[in-house]
Amino acid sequence: MFFGSTPAVPVDKAAARIGEPGVALVDVRTPAEYADGHAKGAVNFPLDTLDENQAAQLKSFAEVYVICRSGGRSAAATSALVGSGVKAINVSGGMLAWSARGLPVVLE
Repeated sequence: MFFGSTPAVPVDKAAARIGEPGVALVDVRTPAEYADGHAKGAVNFPLDTLDENQAAQLKSFAEVYVICRSGGRSAAATSALVGSGVKAINVSGGMLAWSARGLPVVLE
């Protein structure tokens, strides 16, 4: 599945892969949004601070799932990461869909 020219998968498929070797989950929301509840296993790289150094850290992963609130910011981040050589995949529906499916959420 693609979001425009950005690879995308539903939350269920992403959730099934998180925790496997070589798989990462990146939350591109603000630190405050992340702290209010994020997918278990996610690391926070806010979209407005996403840079080549962070992209370089992600290049070693076989798959990098990217999530935000509803899918818009993560689609933009996925596109940028793919352009930097990262095997990034947008999580369609974002945290709204993740929470609606009852998938694990961590509160800080």
